[in-house]
Amino acid sequence: MKPADRWRLVLGRYAERGLGANGLLSGQQSRMDRALDYLYGREYKGRGLREDPGPGSLGPSQLTLVDWLGEVRELFPHDTVEVIEKHALDRYGLTELVTDPKTLERLEPNQQLLKTLLTLKGHLKGDVLHLARRIIRQVVEEIRRRLESEVRRTLSGRLNRFRHSPMAVAQNFDPAGTVRRNLKNYDRESQRIVVEQLRFFERNTRRLPWDIILCVDQSGSMVDSVIHSAVMAGILAGLPAFRTRIVVFDTSVVDLSDHADDPVEVLMRVQLGGGTDIARAVRYCSQLVENPHRTVLVLVTDFCEGGSPGELVRAVKTLAEARVKLLGLASLDDQSQPVYDHAMAESLAACGMEIAALTPQRLAHWLVKVIS
Repeated sequence: MKPADRWRLVLGRYAERGLGANGLLSGQQSRMDRALDYLYGREYKGRGLREDPGPGSLGPSQLTLVDWLGEVRELFPHDTVEVIEKHALDRYGLTELVTDPKTLERLEPNQQLLKTLLTLKGHLKGDVLHLARRIIRQVVEEIRRRLESEVRRTLSGRLNRFRHSPMAVAQNFDPAGTVRRNLKNYDRESQRIVVEQLRFFERNTRRLPWDIILCVDQSGSMVDSVIHSAVMAGILAGLPAFRTRIVVFDTSVVDLSDHADDPVEVLMRVQLGGGTDIARAVRYCSQLVENPHRTVLVLVTDFCEGGSPGELVRAVKTLAEARVKLLGLASLDDQSQPVYDHAMAESLAACGMEIAALTPQRLAHWLVKVIS
């Protein structure tokens, strides 16, 4: 595509006269311009500009939402489509994208769509709700597949370098043991060892009775953290060495531990938005502690306490004095950068809570360090 054509698409239809002949588009580029104008042309509303598509034009008013979405998916690369869909939902409020079944079926299942569906699920009814649940499960399962193998491997046990296993797993390969086992097959002429049998270490299995309590802030800014916490709870619930509980909160507290093994059910019960009373949630979680020396409380929040900071500090200090393992996980933005109240986090750290901003993989490594 010529630079002038790119500028024409970026600047929009009102740049056509200024660019002269260079502003004229045809064929596929004209279709791209029409699709972009259908969405971004909304910027001109309220600025005193007259809608004037011209005679015989296939202007944006002639596109339906379903047709527009089909054009976008056909004309633009996948990454660009995701950006356009995100702008349509977040910037221009085209909630019809997820409330119309035909349109929703055309959307790319991804985490951004999952976040939108969770935000709007209170408005979804009937067939749309059923379809939304199916999309949520599809995206959640994809996230879980990416995380589960590494998390389970990290938490299931370390290599036992004194015993070997018949299971051929690459990460467990014992090179020194393999050489020793096959020294008898040394070929003097080629000066090589002919390997007839590979050796692999066995893994120890953790049998420690640890309780993991995930206490998750469900305020509107925490949606990414809520998603990953639900998935992490599902993975941990599948490990027999752990008893996993998940509690979500805003100004009220909801215990979803009965659904910890099913991230979709957890997410469908989350109510995003509202205020934040972290102290109340921590006090509730303290009631779930049966064996403090074998309990880990993971508080997932932005530490923006809407209630009494003093009450929160006292609640955390009480758990720390009981020797509960405490981790405060700061929320992450879309670029995986931590966003949280540093002053509140520092106050809790002074009481004995470790503060970090960790991905689910790194959280698994942290848990291994704590329970070792």
